[in-house]
Amino acid sequence: MLIYHFSFRCVSYNILADLYCDSDYTRTVLHPYCPPYALEIDYRKQLILKELLGYNADIICLQEVDKKVFDYSLSCFLENDGFKGLFYKKGKSVAEGLSCFYRENRFRCIGDKKILLADAIQTESYLKPIWDAIEKFDRLKERLLDRSTVASATILHSLDNEKEILIVGNTHLYFHPDADHIRLIQGGIVIQWLENILKLLQVEHTDKRISIILCGDFNSDPSSGIYKLYTTGNAPSTLPDWKSNPDEAVSHLSLSQGILLGSACGTPQYTNFTEGFADCLDYIYFDKNNLEVEQVVPFPSVEELKAHTALPSIVFPSDHIAVVSDIKFKQQ
Repeated sequence: MLIYHFSFRCVSYNILADLYCDSDYTRTVLHPYCPPYALEIDYRKQLILKELLGYNADIICLQEVDKKVFDYSLSCFLENDGFKGLFYKKGKSVAEGLSCFYRENRFRCIGDKKILLADAIQTESYLKPIWDAIEKFDRLKERLLDRSTVASATILHSLDNEKEILIVGNTHLYFHPDADHIRLIQGGIVIQWLENILKLLQVEHTDKRISIILCGDFNSDPSSGIYKLYTTGNAPSTLPDWKSNPDEAVSHLSLSQGILLGSACGTPQYTNFTEGFADCLDYIYFDKNNLEVEQVVPFPSVEELKAHTALPSIVFPSDHIAVVSDIKFKQQ
């Protein structure tokens, strides 16, 4: 039972964009074990909507959201349940992105922001040390700047706790297997951007406590540099991530950030489960100084995940599993 004056339920979920699901390659190579009808968005979105409704959440962060699914399904369905949603499109011409929904009787949105990571690293002064360290590596720079990755920040004022403001970050980092270095740089950009937003808000709201939550599909397991950066505050230059692609190896770059973060759902065995790959890639990071985990919604068993070979399936609408946690404001 949630204690509504202090706790809120947060969901992070990569719902598998139709853009990447509706192709012969997906049906025959990526997910041949899933019946074609169960890959259709009209089938999958019914499962997604039912699942989201069942979580009884207060904040929902989604990745791989088709704009048409946001406009014509998610928004109207979740608005009927008391949510307000915002959509943040990826860069370039990609017709999918991020969304954040919040329950309007729990929170009031007092602002929101989005960055295209490839632009931010070239223009934001607080990211200049990272840019200066990689600018001379042409292949790395070209690959990093070609990414359409974005991050969003939805700024929510708690209606139950007038002194509390949440910066709810959301992102979906680059997926390629030889790109740990790209993801680590992207992860550094995102957290430093959120830190900058935090500093600006602290000047504006001197009587409020402001906390960060960062949701997303980070395409990074718990041994990654991103997990170290977020949970320890440092990603030293000696990490193997920097050499994940020898032709784009990064030298003499260390990252740091000043927010003590924890993973609200810990490090489950799987948050992504396909026939060819399965691991923990999705997280809800939270500000440990101001917030604490009350409980975690249990994950499906391995037997459930394997019941129809892998995900997606006739009962699981995505290749990812939602991560869901009840988070509590620490009493001051």
